[in-house]
This record gives sequence, C-alpha cells and structure tokens, in this order.
Amino acid sequence: MMDMSNFPQTGASHTAAHGDDAEAALLQRYAQGDAAAARLLAATLTPRLYGHALRVLGDRAEAEDVAQEAMLKLWKVAPEWRSGEARVSTWLYRVVANRCIDRLRKRRSTGLDEIDEPADPAVSVERRILDAARLDALQQALDQLPDRQKQAVVLRHIDGLANPEIAVILETGVAAVESLTARGKRALTQALAGQKDALGYDDD
Repeated sequence: MMDMSNFPQTGASHTAAHGDDAEAALLQRYAQGDAAAARLLAATLTPRLYGHALRVLGDRAEAEDVAQEAMLKLWKVAPEWRSGEARVSTWLYRVVANRCIDRLRKRRSTGLDEIDEPADPAVSVERRILDAARLDALQQALDQLPDRQKQAVVLRHIDGLANPEIAVILETGVAAVESLTARGKRALTQALAGQKDALGYDDD
C-alpha cells in the first residue's frame, strides 16, 4: 500500500489551539493599527494558504494570487472580527477553497489545461529529481479527481487538517469529508500504483 505521507508536503500541519489564539490576537492588534502584527500574521499564514492552493490548482502564479486574495479579504474584515466565533486559519482556508473552485471552473470553461510544475527545494540533486517526479506524479493524479475530493484530500493528507475542521472549510458534514477523503485516496493510490518503483516506493 502506498503511504501518502511519503509525498513532499507544501502545507504546514494543523496548528494547536494556542496557535489559533495567537492568530486571533495578531489580527486584533492589526485592526488596532499594529503593522508589525500584520506582517507576522501574513508570514505565518500565507505559506500555508499558498501551499494548499498550489496543490489544488497546480499553478504557482494562480496559487500566489489566491493566497494574496485571501489575506486581503482577512485585512478587510479584521475590524469586525470577533474571537471565538471562528479560527482565523479555518476562515482563510474556506476563502482559499472557494477561490480555488472558482478558478477551476473558469479554467475548464476557457480550456486552460497546461500547468507549471510546482517548485520543491531539496538538499541534493538526486533528492530534488526524485521529489520533483513525486510531485509531478501526485499533481497529475490529483488533477484527475473531482474538485471536492481533491480539496478534501489536500486538506487532510497534505495540509494535515482534522476532519471536523475540513468539514467547516468545505461547509459539509464530517461523514461527507470522510467519504471524500477515502474515495480520493483510493483513486490516488490506484493512479500511482504503477509508478511505485520509478518513484522510489516499496510495497509496505
């Protein structure tokens, strides 16, 4: 069986509760005019949003646009933000998820099917080549999934979020998330099964 955790990950793992509290505190400080708080919050969250959008869209420029759009929307709602009603990161992931769906729909309507290969820094040439091959194979397999399955798989197995949070982001139930991720993972495993040797995986 192929372990999805072996693939290079672009997103950070799910933050702990105190991290979410810190994000809300930074947003409140920004709303009060603290520019340094905004810089710190952006530095913390933007790479995670970019990583998710990159996996879903497979295009660096589009992923950057989506991440920036989400952060701009956050700055606009900052003065009205009420801590305790929603996690900052969860709210942002929902914005990114919706933006990605919009772009995927627009892409299909305009016939855009060429994507850039995601960049992946590595410590050696051999590792860089292998990781690039894995990323390319994973991206191609992800692109074959229905949009909702793709988002659920990326959020769960790449971004490392828990099912209840994914349910909030995708505005659905936990059972639906479990079904989406299970079906998506099975499809990815089947799509990648014939490439295990080339990608450096064993049968464990």
